[in-house]
Amino acid sequence: MKCKAISGQDIARHGKPEIINSDQGSQFTSDEYTELLKSNTIQISMDGKGRATDNIFIERLWRSLKQEYVYLNPQEDGLSLYQGIKKWFDFYNYQRHHQSLEDRLPADLFNAA
Repeated sequence: MKCKAISGQDIARHGKPEIINSDQGSQFTSDEYTELLKSNTIQISMDGKGRATDNIFIERLWRSLKQEYVYLNPQEDGLSLYQGIKKWFDFYNYQRHHQSLEDRLPADLFNAA
């Protein structure tokens, strides 16, 4: 299984995080994924099985994506859905100011780190 959550290229490009928080989905518990994290000395943190509240920030992101884009823009095929979601994430990270970030952009904070 090819894990798209993080790759060696991501680590080389953005630097190594100290910790990765995830749920217990199959992509995050796969040998390939956990070995990549361990080999880069990245701490693994997983929520309790079936506990969405442990990962509330990412759950809120998925809710926003669904309510603001997916449900309002039915797509004919997977490629159209992919392209639309990519545009939404570009807007979310590079154009949409976030009240919880003191009216800043997520991309600005990420690039400053």
